[in-house]
This record gives sequence, structure tokens and C-alpha cells, in this order.
Amino acid sequence: MTGASEWTGRVGGTWAREWERTDRSFGSLTARLLDPAAIGDSNSALDIGCGAGEVAITLAARNPAAEITGLDISQDLLGVARERGSTFDNLTFREGDAARWTPANTARAPNLLISRHGVMFFDEPAPAFAHLRTIAAKRARLRFSCFRERAENHWVSQLQSVTPASSPPSDPYAPGPFAFGEEGRVRDILTAAGWRDVTLEPYDYAMIAGEGEGALDEAVAYFQRIGPAAGAIADLAGVARDRAIEALRAMLAEHLSQGRVSLPGSAWIVTARAD
Repeated sequence: MTGASEWTGRVGGTWAREWERTDRSFGSLTARLLDPAAIGDSNSALDIGCGAGEVAITLAARNPAAEITGLDISQDLLGVARERGSTFDNLTFREGDAARWTPANTARAPNLLISRHGVMFFDEPAPAFAHLRTIAAKRARLRFSCFRERAENHWVSQLQSVTPASSPPSDPYAPGPFAFGEEGRVRDILTAAGWRDVTLEPYDYAMIAGEGEGALDEAVAYFQRIGPAAGAIADLAGVARDRAIEALRAMLAEHLSQGRVSLPGSAWIVTARAD
């Protein structure tokens, strides 16, 4: 999950097939991100990196008079989003890169720009957020979630531990899940892009990977497709692959409680405002 080419290819396709389990894994984070008291009223909203559409669909259902647009670069994910949101007349999904995309209806600029873990993949974050500010309405609100630093998300090292050792990323700020982990960097990017009143709220949540009678089996299957162990396991074969899956099962079993497998996630909820 490091760049546009992966989201428009294999990664996007995998996430499209796993959208239900992925939405569940973000459950409490999504609820906090979409807290009505925090996002206020909006007559036009843009969901950046909308994925399979949960955030945009929730906003459309809450306010039928608002114009909601979901934007993503993955055709596979957009296909799922359009099917899920097909009953909403006030909801549109568009294919495009938020760093350059411009809405067709410039007369109704979005006064809410929102994203659930969709903004950490910009090649040039400051210019991207500067562009988003130019297409936003006056005094528009920006609100997004992103992972905190890798060291605060221990599930990463736990999942990576089940496969042969891999090299750490050479550039911690390269586009990817943890590119926005440092509070100071996020503040600097948004400030340089012209956003004001930047705040970061730390939020810890349970990433649910399996639930119910077959919770452990479901979690093992999920993390063979999504997450930092998935690619490494896919590259293995024979006994090595079997051992990695056994190690994954043993690790996840330690997180099984009351019919649920969950790993602790650590995120920022970031808010800002346009001039």
C-alpha cells in the first residue's frame, strides 16, 4: 500500500473483495470520525479516498439534502461503492486523484472534506492539501483519520513477526500507511498548504479481524489478504508458507476473546479549517 499503482491494481482489488471485513475493522474509528457534533452541518461533502464508500454513504443517509461525492483512484473499490450507494440520489462516486481533481459543479464547493485513512498516499502531501483548499468552500472543514507512528501500532510488528524478517522502510515519510504518523509533520504539511486551526486528537480503537463462532479462522484468512503479512505470505510456498500461516494463527489466537479477534490500533483524528 505505497502508491497509486498498487491501489489501481492488486491492492485495490483485494480491498474491494474484503470491504465488509475492512469496514468492520475500522468500526469504532469510523463512528468517531463521523461524530455529528464534530463535523457539524454540511450541504456539500467530499470523501477523499472513499474506498468502498462507507463514509460517503453514511453522510448521504444522514442528510438527503446534501450533495455528497466520494473520490478514489481504484476502479474496483468504486465499483463496490457505487453498488452499495445506488439508492441515494444525493451521492456520486468519481474516479480521480484528489491531489488534482476538480469538481464539475464549482458553484457548490464542498464545505466538508473528510477521509478515513485515505490521505497518507499523496506523493507530495503539501501541494495536494493546497489543491484541496482551493476547491473547498470558504471556511470549509477538513477532517480525516490516519495511523499514528508505526511504533505505536504494535499490530504491525506482530503481523510481520510471522514471516521472514523484512527490511524497514528506507523513507518513513514515503507514501504509505504511516506517512502521517508524526504529529509535527502533519501540522507542518497542513499549515504549509494554507489550512488553519489544525488539531490532532489521538484515538485508540480495536481493529476487529474476526467475530463469531469462526472468529479465529476469519482473522487468519483476513490477514492473509490485508495488512503487512499478506504480501510476504503470498510470496512463500510449501513448508515455509504453512509455517507462516501457523505462526499467524498462533499470534491471532492470543487476541481472541469472547468470540472476537481484535488488534489495538492507534490513530489521529485530524481537523483543520480553510480561510
